[in-house]
Amino acid sequence: MKALQYRTIGRPPEVVEIDTPEPGPGEVRIKVTAAGACHSDSFIMGLNEEQYVYGLPLTLGHEGAGVVDKLGDGVTGVELGEAVAVYGPWGCGRCAQCAQGKENYCERAAELEIRPPGLGAPGAMAEYLVVPDARFLLPLGDLDPVEHVALTDAGLTPYHAIKMSLPKLVPGSTAVVIGAGGLGHVAIQILRALTPATVIALDVSQDKLRLATEVGAHHVFPSDAESATRVKELTGGRGAAAVFDFVAIQPTLDAGHAMLAVEGDQVLVGVGAGALPVGMLTTPYDATVRSPYWGSRAELFEVFDLARSGLVKIETERFTLDEAPEAYRRLHDGTLRGRAVVVP
Repeated sequence: MKALQYRTIGRPPEVVEIDTPEPGPGEVRIKVTAAGACHSDSFIMGLNEEQYVYGLPLTLGHEGAGVVDKLGDGVTGVELGEAVAVYGPWGCGRCAQCAQGKENYCERAAELEIRPPGLGAPGAMAEYLVVPDARFLLPLGDLDPVEHVALTDAGLTPYHAIKMSLPKLVPGSTAVVIGAGGLGHVAIQILRALTPATVIALDVSQDKLRLATEVGAHHVFPSDAESATRVKELTGGRGAAAVFDFVAIQPTLDAGHAMLAVEGDQVLVGVGAGALPVGMLTTPYDATVRSPYWGSRAELFEVFDLARSGLVKIETERFTLDEAPEAYRRLHDGTLRGRAVVVP
């Protein structure tokens, strides 16, 4: 079968022919119908040899959807031909966090060397994907796999980040989204669907600011040295009740910190390499800084329901598997408006 693999440190991924995987006991094979390209992939491909820990060659793709194609011995709960989406943050299934469906925070994943698809385990940028347990497959139902595969990360990650801040996003409050691209434009829609907050979007790209307006942002500003001042002016000096940073490089961290209100949440979702000072003289009173990771299985069901109700829609651009290297090049260059989806 064809697969997109990262094979050499510092080189672009390649489309190659590899053996079609067979499901073992308890495993499920799906025929992939859609796979999303994500900045996390670009991030790990930018690591040097000392930092890279994911193994080579690595089949990319942690956002996946497909049709159940073959069942390993003992598998129950899914049927051949069923349309499914893959819950990506795989865990042990037995610890206290996993028991709550929070496999994104599995207590034993590192110890047991459990890696997500495309982030250590073979991913969905291939014609077939083997999933280690049926619990990682959620029914897609009537959702189009190509239009909705990115919900498994680009929807779930901002949903989880926002859900934890909902008590602070009351009438009269303000939420700021820094980075209105692949995850940020979904975050704007989630904020509009779940909260009465005024939503401000910041980005360096005028095209992405236009997208932010299209999906419901009340105000859009360039992400620059003046953005914190603009937010403070717009909020009468109070600042933002929550800042969701989908970039998390030093300039955006500094700006987010400067615009944060007393008791506000600064939520670092991006994988940038910045750092924040925290202390009585530098942090607004009772403010929190959080760095959430992905989301729970239960939350992914909720994200799918938001999509079914028409409240969340992902801007997507389609690529064939042979075109997948180009999708990652454009992702790296920042020329994608929303999400790139590869259709094998």
